[in-house]
Amino acid sequence: MKCTAAEWKKYYLTEEFRDKYTYDGELGFCIKDGKTVFKLWSPVAKEVRLRLFRDGKDSPAFEIEEMKKGERGVWECLIDKNLTGIYYDFQLSIEGAEVVSADPYARACGVNGKRSMVLDFSSVNPSGWEADIPPGKEEEDIIYELHVKEFSHDKSGGFPEEVRGKYKAFAVEGTTLYNEGNIPTGTEHIKLLGVNHIQLMPVYDYASVDEEGEEEQFNWGYDPLNYNVPEGSYSTDALNGEVRIREFKEMILALHKKGFRVIMDVVYNHTYNLDTPLQKTVPYYHYRLDRKGGLSNGSGCGNDIACEMPMTEKYILDSVLYWAREYHIDGFIFDLMGLLTVRLMNRIRTALDKEYGKGEKLIYGEPWAAGKTFTAKRVLRADKKNIARLNKNIGFFSDDIRDSIKGTVFCAKEGGFVNGGTGFTDRIEAYMKAEGIYPGRIISYVSCHDNHTLWDKLTATTASRSKRLRQYKLAAAIYMCCLGRIFIYSGEEFLRTKGGRDNTYKESVEINKLDYSLIAENGEMVEYYRRLISVRKRISGICSKASEAAENIETICKKEGFLAVRIKEEAVVIFNASENEEEIELAEGSYEAILDSKEAKGEPKRKKIVGGEVKIKPISAMILLVL
Repeated sequence: MKCTAAEWKKYYLTEEFRDKYTYDGELGFCIKDGKTVFKLWSPVAKEVRLRLFRDGKDSPAFEIEEMKKGERGVWECLIDKNLTGIYYDFQLSIEGAEVVSADPYARACGVNGKRSMVLDFSSVNPSGWEADIPPGKEEEDIIYELHVKEFSHDKSGGFPEEVRGKYKAFAVEGTTLYNEGNIPTGTEHIKLLGVNHIQLMPVYDYASVDEEGEEEQFNWGYDPLNYNVPEGSYSTDALNGEVRIREFKEMILALHKKGFRVIMDVVYNHTYNLDTPLQKTVPYYHYRLDRKGGLSNGSGCGNDIACEMPMTEKYILDSVLYWAREYHIDGFIFDLMGLLTVRLMNRIRTALDKEYGKGEKLIYGEPWAAGKTFTAKRVLRADKKNIARLNKNIGFFSDDIRDSIKGTVFCAKEGGFVNGGTGFTDRIEAYMKAEGIYPGRIISYVSCHDNHTLWDKLTATTASRSKRLRQYKLAAAIYMCCLGRIFIYSGEEFLRTKGGRDNTYKESVEINKLDYSLIAENGEMVEYYRRLISVRKRISGICSKASEAAENIETICKKEGFLAVRIKEEAVVIFNASENEEEIELAEGSYEAILDSKEAKGEPKRKKIVGGEVKIKPISAMILLVL
């Protein structure tokens, strides 16, 4: 009689199992001295065979080897030759049934990730890879979220057709609108904005796109299959496992040379389904169960990874370190970090700091879950209520500032500070000062791939286009003047729209693509964003990540829909969300207006202001430097 999920879990949670089978060594394959060693952790398997293949798709096995079970549930097989370029999987006997599985620790794979691959990574490294280093850190981190396919798919981007939607598009130099040589697009456009960090939406091997599919497919990629392998649909040849690895590294190398650090969106909170190597090799060990023995679903995707289990925690830590080491990734954003544990996140932070230097790698995440998850009471999750328990160099997205600016993401027609909502001024003041929070931890933003774009949200609340444009500028000014780090959704600067859709994770690429023609149509907004970023970088009191940074921000005037603050002896920042012109009394001295959202591109016509009354137009922002 086969064990139920609950029975498996009960067994794994015993002290006997933990003491006998927890393993801290290397897993996967290793090539050394011309030999290849395979190691697989599967304490519950009765037999395991290693199968070798010539390709990663459908060729028959040309060799099958019995693996030997060693200590702590690790099966091992040594082949007396270098098997680089050979594909493999495991045939396990569990509860009398045969199970075929790829390697949970696969670092290369065939098409659609069904077979793992042995590879000498040094043999596929692009020229200059060994000397690759990230660009130096700047005074401020400006993060720009991108999806690989969205980035270069549209003809408006001016990319060569053969690289559109691929890793290789990031290495193309000098792209312009429709390749006409006038308006920069792609990374040229992003660099001109003042961005210095590219956050890539999932680029590990995910299961929701058929890598062999001839029809146009699209998905955001929050559907993990092989956590330690690049996604094949973004390569020029998904059939040959080495191609995706080489082209991924070419992308990282190109972005580093162009002055961008690269942040990877990682999804260790769930898998696409249970048809995974993690489940096949150790049934239900790596997944959470609810009180009835069913799968926990705090991710909203059908399952939750049980990162509190010792070997699952090890797996995730090993994975993060692998991407940092092998692919030179500069930071990680953890999807639904609230499903992960405080212990795991702190271990990741400590390990990266030890290897690369304190704070060298950016770490942040979403401090929430999509629903209720099931863990033991002693397990502390990395969510909002446990922020104080997390290492202070682990950041988190501020959904509070996002929703206070433009209204909740859960109701399209509900407004916030800039678009008709009331009662938000106190919140804007508190979030701007990062009250009660270490400023270096906050990721300040107003839109991302989830939910409506900023333009679509404002379209739902505001009928007048001209009024909407003023609200848009005010919204951008607010979040870019908050303490913390700045996060921009790709295309936000040119009024990106998805036609009012709010969850386009598997909609067509035509809906999700970056339409670079909007740069020409909305050039004034693009210049406004560029100016905002430039102005932010000039004000050290805003950029400061020091714990005492909030002490340097003093409220001058506050009332419903209006807020004016002074930042150190540097600047005065004023937000007027009301329908009326407002005025405030400035302290004695001289000031220079360096941003005024009511003007085209935000560049003020009047430069110098002497202390006294200053008027602020309805639905606008103003920034004054103290001279």
